[in-house]
This record gives sequence, structure tokens and C-alpha cells, in this order.
Amino acid sequence: MGRHGTIAGRKAAQDSKRAALFTKYARAITVAAKDGGDPEYNSSLRLAIERAKGISMPNDNITRAIKKGTGELDGETYVEQSFEGYGLAGVAVIVEALTDNTNRTVASVRAAFDKYGGNLGTTGCVSYMFSRKGIIIIEKDEDNEIDEDALMEAALEAGAEDMIVHDDSFEIVTEPSAHPEVHQALIDAGYELVESDVEYVPSMEATPTNPDDIKKLAKMIEVLEDNDDVQKVYTNCAIDLFEE
Repeated sequence: MGRHGTIAGRKAAQDSKRAALFTKYARAITVAAKDGGDPEYNSSLRLAIERAKGISMPNDNITRAIKKGTGELDGETYVEQSFEGYGLAGVAVIVEALTDNTNRTVASVRAAFDKYGGNLGTTGCVSYMFSRKGIIIIEKDEDNEIDEDALMEAALEAGAEDMIVHDDSFEIVTEPSAHPEVHQALIDAGYELVESDVEYVPSMEATPTNPDDIKKLAKMIEVLEDNDDVQKVYTNCAIDLFEE
């Protein structure tokens, strides 16, 4: 629960930050489209488009973002940046960004760490505590119509490593290279994916216990996620920082 939170919690967060998410997802589409504007032959673009549609991004926005990536429209040039550091209570944090101004992004990420008691470190200082995995989330339905065994069989046959059952969802785990194939196989089988991406998954976890540390850590993550340049924030925190 600490890494993903509940389905309801994620949906509520998306609803409250929809406009900001449009900006982030448009950047991801633009960057993916540099390798080709046809999603049928560009799995990264296909995944980026599906994520954008998952938050109801208008088709015009998606088309415009693709054309910027292919050069059909003028647009900013985005570069990938990754930051590593520690929050309070020794919680490891990885921040992934797409930015058109690296100095601005470095300054804003460093400011967030400093303000809330964290320490921005060097590349590799915490990433050794994580593995890269494809993660696919499927929401359990109220009528229990999703057959757990059938879903697991479909996922494993497509190349998944494992399936973790949560209270309100199924979490499919894959190697990064297998993620596009498993993603597409589950869609073709009729499953609705709430979330699907290649992520940093912690292999070591930290469990903060001080309420003040937890509050400041949650605020730091929130500030980072609200930054338009930031695409994703990962932690190895064992608890859900935003649980009501």
C-alpha cells in the first residue's frame, strides 16, 4: 500500500491535479514521439498515449504533443533528468524529470529537499536500493467478476514475473523489456488497466515512525510531484504517506 496507495486515493489525486497531469503527460508523449509518431510501431508512445487517455486528456492535446515530438509543430526540447537523495527518516527518493531548462529543475528539486529536511545526493546514492520493474495495476470490481486465476494465467503467459493481490487491485510485475507485451496482452484480453509503466520498485524499505517526519516527508513528495518538470517520484517508504 505504501508505494501505490489505494485505487480511490490515486483517482482522487489525479482529479485534483488533472491540469498539471496534462502538462506532464504531454511532455512524455512529445519525448516518446521522437522515436516515431505511429503508436503501432512505437510502444513507448503507445503507452504514453494510453496513460494520457486514462486521465481523459483531449485528443487534440495528444495529437499536438505527438506533432511536436515528430517535428511537425514547433515546440520545446525536453531532456531527461534523474535525481536521487534522502528524505527524513532515511527514506530514499528518486525523482524523474523532463525539462526544457535544467538549471531551473535542479534548483527547484534541491529547494524541495532542503526545505523539508531532505538531502539531495549524487547519482547512484539510493538507486541501488531499487529495481526497475514493469508495473500494471488492475482494479478489482465490486461484483468480483475478475477471475484471479484467469488474470494470473493471462499475465504469466504474456511474460509477467508475478502478480500481487491487494485489497482493491491486482498488481502485475514484469521485467522492463516484457512490459509492453504484457500490457498489450492484458488489454487484448479485455482488462482495464488503471496504471501501467516501468517504475523503480524498492528492494529495501524504510519505515518512518515520527509523525512530524511523516508529515514533512509527505509535503516534500507533494511539492516535487506538483512541479511541472517532474514526471515521477519514487520512494522506499513502507507506509502510505497520503493515507487518510
